Amino acid sequence: MPRAIPGVLVECDASIKAIINRINDQHDHDFIIEDIDDEHVLIKSSKLDELKLLLKDALKDSVRENEDSSESD
Repeated sequence: MPRAIPGVLVECDASIKAIINRINDQHDHDFIIEDIDDEHVLIKSSKLDELKLLLKDALKDSVRENEDSSESD
């Protein structure tokens, strides 16, 4: 019998979606229910807060890397 999974529709730009996909891959596909298109993804409601924290950390790291590389110019 089919089971429903509660989800949250997330709208984001392609670069953020790529990070979400990478996080999902690193965590055994535990976050994404459905990859809809280039700017929309359906996330498990129960995993949304965890994904936000991981995304925040990933963005913090990437911004820090960009700042470090711009200083060497």
